[in-house]
Amino acid sequence: MLGPHPQLTELVATSAHEGPVYVPKQHALYYTTVPADVNTPMPGSKTVGIGKLDLKTNRVTIVREPSNMANGMTLGLDGHLLVCEQGTKSNPAAISRFDYATAATEPLVEQWFGLPFNSPNDVVVKDDGSIWFTDPSYGFHQGFKPEPQLGDYVYRFDRATNRLSVVASSFNRPNGLAFSPDESILYINDSGALQGSGPYHPELPHHILAFDIMDGRHLVNARLFAVVTPGIPDGLKVDSKGRVYSSCADGLQIFNTAGDLIGAILLPGVANFTFGGPDWNVIYLCNDAGIHAAQVQAVGAVQRGKK
Repeated sequence: MLGPHPQLTELVATSAHEGPVYVPKQHALYYTTVPADVNTPMPGSKTVGIGKLDLKTNRVTIVREPSNMANGMTLGLDGHLLVCEQGTKSNPAAISRFDYATAATEPLVEQWFGLPFNSPNDVVVKDDGSIWFTDPSYGFHQGFKPEPQLGDYVYRFDRATNRLSVVASSFNRPNGLAFSPDESILYINDSGALQGSGPYHPELPHHILAFDIMDGRHLVNARLFAVVTPGIPDGLKVDSKGRVYSSCADGLQIFNTAGDLIGAILLPGVANFTFGGPDWNVIYLCNDAGIHAAQVQAVGAVQRGKK
């Protein structure tokens, strides 16, 4: 997976926390910044920006701030960014579409039967165009969202029918998610060992579950895939061979399709990462203080936005 000459380099020192997405047409990496406190009359107010790293020049620009507490992001089938907006105490959460030209966002889905989302965390798109996302209650437990009205669910949104469905409800804190290369399996991690504030709880979930996908829209046969330690699993990706990559407290861990740990990239503080580059064989890692690039032999399973 690493190849004979793996390299890990820091591209730029900057505030980079979540949602990294490689956009091929721009040869750029989009990401969300570390939440920062805001001096307002409303307690717990925070702000997050959507940043862009031009990989030709290593120039960083903040393209949208505030961003309604943007977190996870992915590329849609049309090559545009889809953004998990966690929301604030005054603005509702949403899964939105980001416009590169104007930096505006258009909400695609904002509620489930009239009830507001908790704080959408990560999102993936299936080849049929359906949008799958996790909605843990981290926003409330971190102090910038109201008390939840929904469970910590995983959702599927069918844009063709405008139908939103709960596909999993058994998670403590559903977080990162990724499809297997043939989209027959959905991997979802549970980061419940970190409740959002306070101490680490090793007795609570810090693992990855695997689900079979039935009829393209139902999750069945839930099973433990791997326990991640140290820390919690957060970002989650799969390569073209089906190997599963998860962030953890000391970097990145790689598992084979049986769930065995087969490799690691050591870089403390990594929250999220993504595959990218012209040959899709570079892993871009965000560790709050900077963006790093790991040159590997593996290639990402999802390679959208080339055309």
